[in-house]
Amino acid sequence: MTTSIADQVIEQLKIMPQDLQYEVLAFARSLTKSKIKGVPGKELLKFAGSIPKEDLQLMSEAIKQDCEQVDFDEW
Repeated sequence: MTTSIADQVIEQLKIMPQDLQYEVLAFARSLTKSKIKGVPGKELLKFAGSIPKEDLQLMSEAIKQDCEQVDFDEW
């Protein structure tokens, strides 16, 4: 049986000092007031298929060539 996220948060709150509990409460309240940004997927469907297959192939090749390598000297 898995524990719900709410139950896990409550368990963590129980072991926190009260000042941190107030911070969590303030954060949770700020999240409920925030507006969801973005575009529903249904609105993006009109763009499906708008990129030519040749361009998609070029993008795929560029990703494979440049993104699948590790530069050990970079860091």
